[in-house]
Amino acid sequence: MFEKFFRLSENGSDAKTEVIGGATTFVAMAYIIFVQPAVLQIAGMDFGAVMVATCLSAALATLVMGLYANYPICQAPLMGENFFFVFTVAIGMKLGWQAALGAVFISGVIFLLLTFAKVRELVADSVPEGIKYSIAAGIGLFIALIGLQQAGIVVRGEPLLKLGDLHGRPQLVAVVGIVATAALMLLKVRGAILWGMLASAATGLAAGVVKFHGIVSAPPSLAPTFLKLDIPGALTVAAAPAILLLLFMLMFDTIGTLLGVSTQAGFLRDGKLPRINKALVSDAVGTVAGSLLGTSTVSSYIEAAAGVQSGARTGLANVVTALLFLLAIFFSPLVKTVGGGYAVPGTNPPVMLYPVTAAGLIVVGSLMMSAVRHIRWDDATEAIPAFMTLVGIPFTFNIADGLSFGLILHPVCKLFAGRAREVSALMWVLAAIFVLRYAFLAV
Repeated sequence: MFEKFFRLSENGSDAKTEVIGGATTFVAMAYIIFVQPAVLQIAGMDFGAVMVATCLSAALATLVMGLYANYPICQAPLMGENFFFVFTVAIGMKLGWQAALGAVFISGVIFLLLTFAKVRELVADSVPEGIKYSIAAGIGLFIALIGLQQAGIVVRGEPLLKLGDLHGRPQLVAVVGIVATAALMLLKVRGAILWGMLASAATGLAAGVVKFHGIVSAPPSLAPTFLKLDIPGALTVAAAPAILLLLFMLMFDTIGTLLGVSTQAGFLRDGKLPRINKALVSDAVGTVAGSLLGTSTVSSYIEAAAGVQSGARTGLANVVTALLFLLAIFFSPLVKTVGGGYAVPGTNPPVMLYPVTAAGLIVVGSLMMSAVRHIRWDDATEAIPAFMTLVGIPFTFNIADGLSFGLILHPVCKLFAGRAREVSALMWVLAAIFVLRYAFLAV
């Protein structure tokens, strides 16, 4: 049944590999189950309800991607968008979390309409090939940076970043995971990233960094956030910028992640992603469902690269990840043991580290850098936009911003090189939109 539905052999995979890949992705992104409610509770939302909403919306959107588009690219509420939801929309614009959920709902409905109209597919297909490769590499740097920060190996400093305390227990746990994962990969052990994370977890338990929280517990109630969105409150002039920015962020975060992970997995055909319109349906469905359940924007996760690196090539891996998200509702203590954070003593507010998952992210980030070899570095009109995308993603800590740097510079470079005819009309339109966005809509 799996072979027929997911075309495993055709995609060079098998059921065992897909299960390992799906589990690897889940472990890599399990932190969102605990980070998301911690962020949204700042706006006054119930922690337990947001946790359940996060698991349900992630499972639904991930299943849509797996069963409808047959890709191993998982979905969940996005980091970055959740902070925008709380600090800009709910608090900064004084809309409250109910109206903020209404804005998320409206943006999701608009995206669903744009997807069925194939507008988003046209945008994704128009992205130049060099930028597509630089997205993959840029996301690799982004993932590695997140992993280094979650491990405490790199910390905030003056002026920007500095080396953390390498003698700390969380850092040593992450280093053990990196070394174990690298060794297993060199020995060609299947699921090396997952086993590396488990090695980190075992080390963390022994070192007192990872706490055993139990195995099973009753799910928290969803009632405090379920259907509590305020759509009329979002249909106001004051809320219009929030909806527009949510549209922008979801559009290009999704496209950037899809193209980046797909490049790593080898899904692109002649520079385009087959079935991309089906893939784009998942984030719109997830966002609409998430707003009804009580969580912020849902979209593709860069941590899916961990599962892809472990061999996942079909939607069967997504089915595994989705089932684990559903099980996480009942096994939240166990998930927290592996994917939960470590509060650094003596920090106020508490600094949270995630040394178990950090090791996998760092290794995956290094592997994704291989995409740069496909960029035409001898052609400045291709190299400069690609480079700005490559560095823009990690340096701005935002996939959409990094992508926009490249899409603005691509037509500009072609114009000054006397090769403006190589730029499609849609690329000129997109570049103009990005320029206007930074000129008038940046928040």
